[in-house]
Amino acid sequence: MTKASRQFLFIAVALALGLMVLGGLAFRNLADNGAQGVAAIGGPFAMTAQDGRVLTDADLKGHPTLIFFGYTHCPDFCPTTLTQISSVFKEMGPDKKIEALFVTIDPQRDTPDTMKTYLESFDPRIIGLSGNEAQTRAIAKAYKVYFKKEGADNGDYTMDHTGVVYLMDKNGRFVSAFNLDRPAKQAADELTRYL
Repeated sequence: MTKASRQFLFIAVALALGLMVLGGLAFRNLADNGAQGVAAIGGPFAMTAQDGRVLTDADLKGHPTLIFFGYTHCPDFCPTTLTQISSVFKEMGPDKKIEALFVTIDPQRDTPDTMKTYLESFDPRIIGLSGNEAQTRAIAKAYKVYFKKEGADNGDYTMDHTGVVYLMDKNGRFVSAFNLDRPAKQAADELTRYL
């Protein structure tokens, strides 16, 4: 090995070690500050349930909760997702303390009465939440949910929206997106771990 090659190798190794040390310090600093690289999901809210009572984020405590944003005039994705949630809850049995929140992103059409009628076809542990425009935007922002009205303003419109089902633990903290594209028994087994 020539003298120039040894110098180049020495510089390359020193540079690599320096980068490793800097990377380790940066990682330790992130860990020390609690950063996990994941945006916070959830936060304070107050919405009206289909039975007229006001639910808040404090009501998430004591049991795991699935949270899904949609609307009652949704032609396909929302009823399919609510049917999947109902199947998972049925698999778990009626005695399990679990619930799902179906949060409307269409406050113009989805009143508590509309939500009540719509949700009669699904498991009774699915609670419909609605609110005014400001409340809807606030909860959507807290859960990082996108929604946008598409089409005419005459009442004949659809809503483009995020289709994630959120799993919150019994302390009301976000766990992960919940996968419903699997057998209901498998999804029920996962939910049971959070009881």
